[in-house]
Amino acid sequence: MDLAAAKARLKEMEPALVAAPHVRFHTFSRDDRPLHVHLTERLRKAMTKGGLWRSREMLATLKNAAYGFDEQRARSLSGRDGLFLLDRTFRPPNAMMAKMFDRYLDHAGSGAADLAASLGVPLSELAAVRLVSHHMRLLGVLARKRDEDWLVLVDCDRA
Repeated sequence: MDLAAAKARLKEMEPALVAAPHVRFHTFSRDDRPLHVHLTERLRKAMTKGGLWRSREMLATLKNAAYGFDEQRARSLSGRDGLFLLDRTFRPPNAMMAKMFDRYLDHAGSGAADLAASLGVPLSELAAVRLVSHHMRLLGVLARKRDEDWLVLVDCDRA
């Protein structure tokens, strides 16, 4: 998927974001394992507020989902692009952790429980992740199923 196709897909899916817990952006495949990437209205609002919705930085970061989730490299080393876990035990806590744990996964009424139900998994099985590029980090949750992965992006971090 090139940047123009990604931008066109974002424009096309915008109306559906308001009505659904998440909307399919694209399905990438790595080692014959599909990664279904979905976006939320929560992400659109956060990105729009920061002037980043449909930006070149956002599009480049979305393209990095093509790397898929690699269990052997689930933790990010500095400078790497890709999809990585967020860890509750990292010290000192950072802004990404606060956004994903305090304000989303652990916060009643955030929509996380509805999202988990729509994916057919318990809330406790959603893993907090970040999709990383040199420009920004898109924050979301990863549901690992038997033959496929589901990445739903809910926030961003530009720091």
